[in-house]
Amino acid sequence: MKLGTWMAMLAMTTGCATGSPVGGWVASESVRYHSASPPAFPRAALSASVAPRESSRAPASAERPARARPDSGTKGTAVAKAPANKAPAKARPAIAPVKKTAASPASGAPREQVLATARSLVGESSIQVNGRRYRTDCTALVEATYAQAGVTFRGTLKPGDNGVTALYRYARANGRVYTEGRPVPGDLVFFRETYDQNRDGRRNDGLTHVGLVDKVDAEGTVTVIHRVKRGVVRYRMNLARPHLPRDPKTGELLNDMLRSPGPGQTHVLTGQLFAAFGSVLPASKAKPVAVAAR
Repeated sequence: MKLGTWMAMLAMTTGCATGSPVGGWVASESVRYHSASPPAFPRAALSASVAPRESSRAPASAERPARARPDSGTKGTAVAKAPANKAPAKARPAIAPVKKTAASPASGAPREQVLATARSLVGESSIQVNGRRYRTDCTALVEATYAQAGVTFRGTLKPGDNGVTALYRYARANGRVYTEGRPVPGDLVFFRETYDQNRDGRRNDGLTHVGLVDKVDAEGTVTVIHRVKRGVVRYRMNLARPHLPRDPKTGELLNDMLRSPGPGQTHVLTGQLFAAFGSVLPASKAKPVAVAAR
């Protein structure tokens, strides 16, 4: 009983509790998933101003101006570009095997360091980097990987926020939040309503899960690295077809299941629960790849 109570309190604090993946085998659904209720507890608006951190690192450059998303309550605004004297980008490291006993940061540009660390953790049930053990939740994965690039997420928590919302505020204050255009590998991915955080049976929990962009294929399917109950895994997300688990013609996996169905409810996919991307790292010099508009 005490253990169950402790786990519930931990989930409420971090705002991250995601079930084990079932993948794209589930049947196609036409349901559109929208928040139907106002917040059940006080929470500052996501557009509330937060003082940016004073750092020598410049925020990520804006590939295109971000546009506000109707259900996010934010104003996407482009920020300053990265400094002109950027070092040439190194080749993207190969994706690590599914299992690896230890993770260590890679040398090179900050974005490559974040990606190499995240990829090395795929398949691990715990998050440990350079001898430091982190919490076993989605926000800890972001904290651990971004720490290798010298980024610490501090000073953006407001009353009523969970850990995911605090990361979102940091991205707005120190970089940019966007919903349109090509997501950049290493950027953050925010999801909403992935579970009933406040246990009131309503879809009113706001931002509840976060991961990192691993890659984007030619068809626009985004591979996301994130931490779920069974460990660090890769999920797929296709924003052009958010309600389809698989392509009906080719069988290609488009969206993994992110929210397990409750009593009388249906499964919900990654594309349906997508909220926004966030960038706080210098932009990569990789050649842009077109992504179908949502």
